[in-house]
Amino acid sequence: MQVSVISFTRNGLELSEKIEKSFIDWQIKLYTKYKLEVLEGSSQIIYVSQGISEWAGEQMGQKNVLVFIGACGIAVRAIASYVKDKLQDSPVLVMDEQGNYVIPLLSGHIGGANDIANILAERLQATPVITTATDVNRRFAVDLFAQKNGLKIVNKDGIAKISSKILDGKTITVAIEEGHWDGVGIVPEQIEIVDLDSEIEKDIVIKTENEMDKAELILQPKEYIIGIGCKRGKEEDKLIRWIQKSLEEAGIFMEQVYAMASIDRKKDEEGLLRISQREGIPFLTYSAEELERVTGSLHESEFVKKTVGVSNVCERAALYACGEEGRLVYEKHAEDGMTIAVAKRKWSVLFDEN
Repeated sequence: MQVSVISFTRNGLELSEKIEKSFIDWQIKLYTKYKLEVLEGSSQIIYVSQGISEWAGEQMGQKNVLVFIGACGIAVRAIASYVKDKLQDSPVLVMDEQGNYVIPLLSGHIGGANDIANILAERLQATPVITTATDVNRRFAVDLFAQKNGLKIVNKDGIAKISSKILDGKTITVAIEEGHWDGVGIVPEQIEIVDLDSEIEKDIVIKTENEMDKAELILQPKEYIIGIGCKRGKEEDKLIRWIQKSLEEAGIFMEQVYAMASIDRKKDEEGLLRISQREGIPFLTYSAEELERVTGSLHESEFVKKTVGVSNVCERAALYACGEEGRLVYEKHAEDGMTIAVAKRKWSVLFDEN
């Protein structure tokens, strides 16, 4: 993910540089409206010449994480025109320029702003200010549960209804398609697992088929893994068109994709990282040794093996990411320095203490 940090004062600029130094494992870009002579010729800090709202719109359009160092009011006014809904919004956070508090403003669960706030606070010795009701009351959060389990939220309006029941102390009935929950994990005390075919009224239904059931909230598994390889520096627009074309041929929608996978040599491939962030799909990478463990009938290439150490990247990466019982549903296709394959994973639901 790319984290875009914007500051407005000297203190804020210093804090943004501290964030960058504390998060070498994150892709961070520093922006400022505080124009200093030292910024001339600096490739590290980008001066924002346009309006803050326009800048925020560009960042949110790219699905970047936004961190404002300054007043909450500045952030609210900047993002107001671009807020869509909780399933699409970028994570937005605010820090005071002294670095005392971290406040997630937008996309606390789906976008991960609450988790990011906690990580920022831990590394910078700040205090996270979390206002999400289910988090504050330490209750089951269904949107976070869906995200962790790779489940698509079919009817987003159901999130508020389920959360309201949870916060009112009511029991929530959850029906899971047979064979996709093995009883592992701690089921929250307010959750009652019921049979999908029972006559019991269901609050949440988790199943593969997309017909609407009579439930407050419908969750569907994201079953597919895209395995992909490409030449270094392949443009994002070419990659996304290739992916979309391939998915269409396979009869798969992007919203059914659980993750993209490739060899670890591609872990910093800009085009793939941008697609991962924009589409909200994890990008997983594995070593040649890990991919070599995949067995089965694959499209092998000695040239690829000599180049990257394994005879096939896209099929092996897709299958490896699936884990046990994964199977190819779209075999290797190649075009213009890009390769792609799609595998279907066996999905399962796990409860934890979220």
